[in-house]
Amino acid sequence: MRIALASDHAAIALKADLREWLIEEGHEVADLGPDDGQSVDYPDFGYKLAAVIADGTADRGIALCGSGIGISISVNRHKSVRCALVSDPLSAALAREHNDANCIAMGARLIGPDMAKACVSAFLATDFADSLPDATGRHRRRVYKLSNPEF
Repeated sequence: MRIALASDHAAIALKADLREWLIEEGHEVADLGPDDGQSVDYPDFGYKLAAVIADGTADRGIALCGSGIGISISVNRHKSVRCALVSDPLSAALAREHNDANCIAMGARLIGPDMAKACVSAFLATDFADSLPDATGRHRRRVYKLSNPEF
């Protein structure tokens, strides 16, 4: 799977851990920055992540900042991207299963590397419920409304 990572300065170490682990797991990984611990503005990196998800360059995205909140808000500004702030594997799996999230966000000051990896594993291993053969379509209708509020 093609996975893009982006963070702010508060999440550089967690991003590096996840990047190395994802490569070991056999994924193609794009690190969108930043590259050092200099202070940066998380929206700039959230927008970069949203762009590569929206244009199909990456299949899934992982957004990281101190709390995960700010970067998730910036990623979600793009109409084609659904970024869920997660803190445990169940929330990561449900973000995929019910909301067809194509990105997750986590807070480096709130979650350790092992829990972050567990969240990413659940996120990547879970299918969207309405992509399964026995799907009812209820989730697809709701996800459509997330990008089309006038519906």
